Amino acid sequence: MSKSEYTCNCSTVHHDVVDEIKEKMLDSEKYTKAAEFFKVFGDVTRIKILWALDQKEMCVCDLCDVLDMSKSAISHQLGSLRDKHLVKYRKDGKSVFYSLDDNHVRAIFETGLEHIGHINKKLED
Repeated sequence: MSKSEYTCNCSTVHHDVVDEIKEKMLDSEKYTKAAEFFKVFGDVTRIKILWALDQKEMCVCDLCDVLDMSKSAISHQLGSLRDKHLVKYRKDGKSVFYSLDDNHVRAIFETGLEHIGHINKKLED
């Protein structure tokens, strides 16, 4: 496919569509917050943590063992995930257990993985 296949060569503006979308635009702060939210998914370690927590609630020590990482490194990544409300924790004695924050997080994460599987299947066909 050539690059020109992806480029619109017309100069017609569909004002009805443009006006409809402009009316629905969110304020800039919401787009900024959405970008920050999705940026958290841009780190392989955080994705591995989310995947593990999508399977089961886990203690920090267990996450360290599963990912073969230090407690400090895991804690740092969990802090980023906590700040964006993607994971929550509970204390049980000296242990701290993490899980996905809610079903919205689970749905976003699992939908992302499903999409990747769909893309891979299309590329194989």
